[in-house]
Amino acid sequence: MPSEQVRGPGTTAVTVRYWAGARAAAGTEQDVVTGSTVGDAVAAVTVLHPTLEAIAAVSTLLLDGRAVTRETVVVDGAVLEVLPPFAGG
Repeated sequence: MPSEQVRGPGTTAVTVRYWAGARAAAGTEQDVVTGSTVGDAVAAVTVLHPTLEAIAAVSTLLLDGRAVTRETVVVDGAVLEVLPPFAGG
């Protein structure tokens, strides 16, 4: 079951989806968090799921299907995907 943070006025909601080992570490398929950058969203999910921190550090981050850095600004309703390295690839 995804978790959801309470949103205040002027906050940006980001759906964070987890794949492979990131999903196992988070214990869920997705969360909805708030933040103004990809880094804010990643920080928020690692507070929810501390075991995700090491995996997120080496994962590819896709924002609405595009590879991004943690400094990338997010818009309300964006989808951030956490893709850890896959064996053999």
